[in-house]
Amino acid sequence: MDGGGRLLRSVSGPFGAPLTAQPAYAGASLPAVAAGRSAAATRRPNRMGPPVLRASERVSSRLPRHIGSYLLFGFLGAVGLFGAVKGGQYDDFVALYGAPQDVAARALGFSIQNVAISGLVELNQTEVLQVAGIDPRGSLPFFDAAAARERLMNVPLIKDATVRKLYPNGLAITLVEREAFALWQKEGRVYVVAQDGTVTDTLNDPRFNHLPLVVGEGANAKASVLTKLLDGAPDVKAHVRAGMFVGQRRWTLKMDNGVDVRLPEENPARALTRLAGLIKDQKILDKDVLAIDLRMPDRVVLRLGEEAATARAEELKAKFKPKGNPT
Repeated sequence: MDGGGRLLRSVSGPFGAPLTAQPAYAGASLPAVAAGRSAAATRRPNRMGPPVLRASERVSSRLPRHIGSYLLFGFLGAVGLFGAVKGGQYDDFVALYGAPQDVAARALGFSIQNVAISGLVELNQTEVLQVAGIDPRGSLPFFDAAAARERLMNVPLIKDATVRKLYPNGLAITLVEREAFALWQKEGRVYVVAQDGTVTDTLNDPRFNHLPLVVGEGANAKASVLTKLLDGAPDVKAHVRAGMFVGQRRWTLKMDNGVDVRLPEENPARALTRLAGLIKDQKILDKDVLAIDLRMPDRVVLRLGEEAATARAEELKAKFKPKGNPT
């Protein structure tokens, strides 16, 4: 201790190391040793992991750039489209140029320019294009080939149809038409029918006038039967104007001179053979006959015209006139 009662210490620390002076007032600079330790501490690795981002920062980091502009333009486009639809401008655009997707496809080179149609017999190309719905405003990628085939199959004259796309701008349509086989008259109207009896159209075209005519309920389904019968008797067929199906059981032939020939239900081919003999040998169709009944196998019944009937009555009257009594 010194004379003032203070404890004296050596300025040297243990083992002779000098002691570090402490700052005498707040704010004084730290000793170099302390500063060195602080610097070393700042260089130690951060053991707390990567920095934590807020939710808004994480979302913004995953969104593509300019997404806000794209959404804005999309919204404005939707509003404009809605206004065009409500105002009728969209319908006018579609009527003039086609649907927007078709316009885009045509701009890329996928318009429908070449349409190959095969199998045409009675139909024409314009009719097929209209039924199939092929329009210059359409495009090949958005053309529904299955729907086009279904529309074609709904045409009675078409038995089968195929529709194929040929990229980049072609279509191939193959048709199998029902052949017009006969004309069928029913309830005052005349229809064109196929061989199986399917009605393909009403008679509104003179190109079908040469077809055989059948009349009566169910005659359309039996037209091929009558045609086959007449093919076996060409001398009779040349004079037949129509075949009337009576009671859906038998045929009555209307000849070109107005005579009715009644055929039997059973074995009508044999009756036609007899009729062919009457035409050839007796010129039966040149006589004043209204009807020829061949329904009985062992006889022919004729219904004569008025003049022929009168003449026949006079002939029979003269033939069976009683002779006068002898005086």
